[in-house]
Amino acid sequence: MTKRCAWADTQELFIPYHDEEWGVPVHDDRLLFEMLNLEGAQSGLSWLIILRKRAGYRKAFGNFNVKKVAKYDDAKRATLLEDAGIVRHRQKINAVIVNAQAVLRIQRELGSLDAYIWSFVEGVPIVDGERNGGHAISERMSKDLKKKGFSFVGPTTCYAFMQAVGMVNDHDRKCFRYKELTR
Repeated sequence: MTKRCAWADTQELFIPYHDEEWGVPVHDDRLLFEMLNLEGAQSGLSWLIILRKRAGYRKAFGNFNVKKVAKYDDAKRATLLEDAGIVRHRQKINAVIVNAQAVLRIQRELGSLDAYIWSFVEGVPIVDGERNGGHAISERMSKDLKKKGFSFVGPTTCYAFMQAVGMVNDHDRKCFRYKELTR
């Protein structure tokens, strides 16, 4: 029997997410943008709700194409507020658009979102982030993201994002993914 992190066995939908994505280092700007916004959408909700709506988010936000989303206007915002495929929360919808605009500024300034985001951990995943400074880094990341114009990027959201995109490996030590991702 495969040993996973305890949370992964609580819902069928969590298993493929845990086994294939969670904690795997991501260096693709589009996927980093997607995950940052999905983690922001989760704020005050459960990750299960967001995973169930992930396809809806991809459809609503043009597969998280930063250039496309950055141009969304008031008419598009109004359409999104009626879209049952996503969480219909005005501030969270607006955050995706604002965040796309901020990503474009970072890409112009630093070359990529990847270079910027991974600079917080000096390009190397932190193993056992709970014990090794991960929360302090998420606090710093949150402040810097907000300064750069991002929205829905509080410290808790940033930490969950860091876990999701492999900046932090918080898999349980007995989980099969822990060993695979610390090699």
